[in-house]
Amino acid sequence: MEEEEPMRSFVFLMTYMLLKRRRDLNNANTQRRNEIQRRIRHRQYFFQRQRRMLMMMIAGGIHSNVRIRTRPWTTTQSTDWWERVVMTEFQPSDWLDKFRMSRETFFYLCDKLRPRLARQDTSFRLALPVEKRVAVALWRLASNIEYRTISTLFGVGKSTVCRCVRDMCHAIVALLSSIYLRPPSEQELEDSAQLFLSSWGFPHCVATIATLHTAIITPSNNASDYANPAGWLSVLSQVAVSGRGQFWDVCASFPGGTDPADIFQNSSLWATAAEGGLSPAPPPIFMGKPLRYVLLGEACHPLQSWLMKAYPEEKGRRTSHTALTEPQRLFNRRLTRALRVSEEALLRLRARWQCLSKRNDCGLDVVPTMILACCILHNICESHGDAFKAEWQVESAEAESPQPSHKQLPSTSIDQIYAEEVRHLFCDYFEQNN
Repeated sequence: MEEEEPMRSFVFLMTYMLLKRRRDLNNANTQRRNEIQRRIRHRQYFFQRQRRMLMMMIAGGIHSNVRIRTRPWTTTQSTDWWERVVMTEFQPSDWLDKFRMSRETFFYLCDKLRPRLARQDTSFRLALPVEKRVAVALWRLASNIEYRTISTLFGVGKSTVCRCVRDMCHAIVALLSSIYLRPPSEQELEDSAQLFLSSWGFPHCVATIATLHTAIITPSNNASDYANPAGWLSVLSQVAVSGRGQFWDVCASFPGGTDPADIFQNSSLWATAAEGGLSPAPPPIFMGKPLRYVLLGEACHPLQSWLMKAYPEEKGRRTSHTALTEPQRLFNRRLTRALRVSEEALLRLRARWQCLSKRNDCGLDVVPTMILACCILHNICESHGDAFKAEWQVESAEAESPQPSHKQLPSTSIDQIYAEEVRHLFCDYFEQNN
């Protein structure tokens, strides 16, 4: 027993030393792997930084091609440009030129979208601030320049630019539609009717119906359906414009070859107007009779008691239309003048957000949401009183294809019989007040 005791102690000591040696080797291997990974991340960081600096040097030539105004700070590094120049040195005119809205409206928009756009930092990277995400998306909507240029300018990846645009458009539609793109209240209906009468000389009207074609790239399926009457591919949208030049209702995502009358008759706006939802109860009095407020449409729309359109013009001896009377011609002139509300609103929309005036290279799953978001942004800027620059409209007119006209298309729908009596009331009104 006495001889076994030293042997047991020796075996225990050797076992302990072997286990300790194995643990030390494992720790050393772990530290070595961590150091290798740290060096790899360090090299990747500097490689990406050098690549971004190189892209910033190349970006100077790209910006000159997309007609971005040259400034002394266009050659600064991306992060410095955003953090120092935009956030601290931008003047009011810079905010309008680059983001199409005032600084106050920009931060108002950021606060409204924060619940959907805010992201958490991870152990690998810092999340982009909401303000920078909104700025990236607005730059794209306002200029329609390619993702690569915006990526270089803001120091983010192309995929990040694409994600910012998608996320912001969806967030605007989800969070702000109920505020800036909703059915009007009774007071708003009365205000719009007063504006149409005082500014455009058309009484008892609350909105006009118009169409917007947005040029797109060739879709993979059913490309012929997207060819509009002018011959180019587009997505067709229907808008209802109030007397203030703001959008009350927007239906997007239809192929450019769709009949506008079909879109209108299958829209929620048609159902609301037909049921009297765009007029107070009881109806207001017009020419001594109770009459609901009316909308104004184009020649392709069906005539209804609540939807007025122009009398068909006589175009030669072979036409089946009779010559118009002077009251009917006067009605057509007044209606054409009132339809300028929607024409001017769409001109301002396309000029402010040039992704709608130039060919949009986004997928068809994004374009409709982008159109809705731009209409909401238009209403926000108009309601906040942000300035509109005439030079934007000049740039838009130079870049876009002419909008196809639906005014000369005959209506394929059945006109309402009682509607002709209502149109005669308006003729009598204009004759009396001419």
